[in-house]
Parts: sequence; structure tokens; C-alpha cells
Amino acid sequence: MIWLGEKRGYLTDWTTQLWVAATGRTTSLAETPWLAGPVGDTRRIGADCFREIAAREGLSIHDGPSARGIVPDFGVLEGPQFRASAVADEVRRFYEHTAAYELDAWAEWCGAFRPFGWLLAVLFSRRLQQLNVPLSGLDTSRGLTNSVWHLVDTPSNSCRYAVWVRHLVGSGDTLYAGSYGPSQVPGWNGPCLKVTFPLPNGNAHVIMKPIIHEDGSVSLVSSGRRFGDPGFYFTVHRDDDRLFARYVPTMRETIRVYEAGTHEARADHTLTLWGFVFLRLHYRLRRLQGL
Repeated sequence: MIWLGEKRGYLTDWTTQLWVAATGRTTSLAETPWLAGPVGDTRRIGADCFREIAAREGLSIHDGPSARGIVPDFGVLEGPQFRASAVADEVRRFYEHTAAYELDAWAEWCGAFRPFGWLLAVLFSRRLQQLNVPLSGLDTSRGLTNSVWHLVDTPSNSCRYAVWVRHLVGSGDTLYAGSYGPSQVPGWNGPCLKVTFPLPNGNAHVIMKPIIHEDGSVSLVSSGRRFGDPGFYFTVHRDDDRLFARYVPTMRETIRVYEAGTHEARADHTLTLWGFVFLRLHYRLRRLQGL
């Protein structure tokens, strides 16, 4: 890997940032507040990125054994098109007490996209310790760790970031390290759930609209047609408090969480590119006894 210095980082990362700058738009957080979020270091992301953010912003980390959630109150997603009161009990409990669950996962890359997954791992994921999407079922065969950290502003006792960190037990690699919270975008009538993954000099945002089904299950869907809609955004932050932002409408994601018996929920996670499914994941979410 070719190193270009602390400001630019590795050549592969810098090339990606140039793509965002060349194909995206220049904006500011005042103009596009839904693109605010933690920014990553040029060397490595992983879970330590959020410890560094907490130290830099003077936040305390609450990561004890209590059952913390990535959405501490599911009511924050209440809107004209989503009734939080209709959500099945176990589904809501999972989001509000995520750390109280054991996770098992299975992954399947589809057809011609398999080499893409391998290339992503080699060039970016394993080095950065971020977005280490499993390449096969064996990658997750020994299970996942499950930690939720609340980065709290001490004077106000308010949670600035709800961070979900998952590691692959077999390899020790960071599967995902991202912050979760409600967000409002111009292209959707109601709150969305925004997931932010820090990346070198910027981040990736997955903004998902919540959809309630008759059985009480919930789908989170990142899809839209234009800038300002729910969906995938990549950003690169500049030195002058402005940023480059690239919306990727061809990449879409759906996560459906549903009850599966006492103390258990399941999740089906599908990612598509240009309308083709390239990755499917299935999760078993088992609540620990006594929680």
C-alpha cells in the first residue's frame, strides 16, 4: 500500500476521496445537516475511532453491562408514515436494548459479485477495520461480538452518539463500527434512522426510512432517487468546513427485523446494486436471560 502522508492517507483511500470530490457536490453541514457525523482517521478506523472521537469532543463512554440500545427510544422514529406503537414487542426491545442480545449471522455473496467482496476486503476493509462484510458463512461460524457504546455529553447527560460495534469472533476483525440516530432528510416525510460509518477524511451515511408491516415487523430501507432522499451518501471533509458529498442511488439496502418466538428476533438484510442483489445476510438475535 502506498502511503501519501497523514493528510491524504493511503493511495487507495485518496483515490476514492477524489472520486467523491469529482462526482459529488460541494456543500456544508449548515446546508445539509443530515450529513453530519463522525469522521475517521487516515490510518485505521475500527472501534478505537470512537474512543478517539470521545476524547477529542470531551464525551464520556458508557459501555458497561447494562442493556443499551442503538435506538434508546424507538419513538424518535414516529412520523406520518410510521407508528412506533404498532411495532412488535421483541423488535422494539432489540433496538432499544441491543446489547442484551447475542448475534449469529450468515452471509451469501451472489454470483458475479463475489470478487467485488474479496477486492473490498483486500483493499479497504481489513486494513481499515471497517465494513468487514463476511465473505463466506465460515467467517461468521464462530459468532459475533455485540457491544453498544453511548458517547455522552457529561454536562447535559445527553447521548451524542449511540455506537454499535461488532467483531468477527473467528478473525477478530471489526465487522462494523458505526453510530446510529434519527435524522430528517428533505425527501422523506418523517424521521429516518441514520447509520454513519467513519472513513478516512470523511464517512459513509446509510439513511433508512422505517416501514411498519402488519405483523409488527419493521423494515429499514435506504432507497431514493435524488440527493436529499434516503439512501447511501459518501462524504469527504475539507479543511474549510465544507465537504464533498456523493449520493449513490444505485446502491440500496433493506433490513427487516421480525419476531421469531420467545426472547428471539430475526433479521433479513439485503443489499442491491443497479437493481441486482449482491449480498444477503441473515441474523438470529437472541435475548440474554434475565434481560
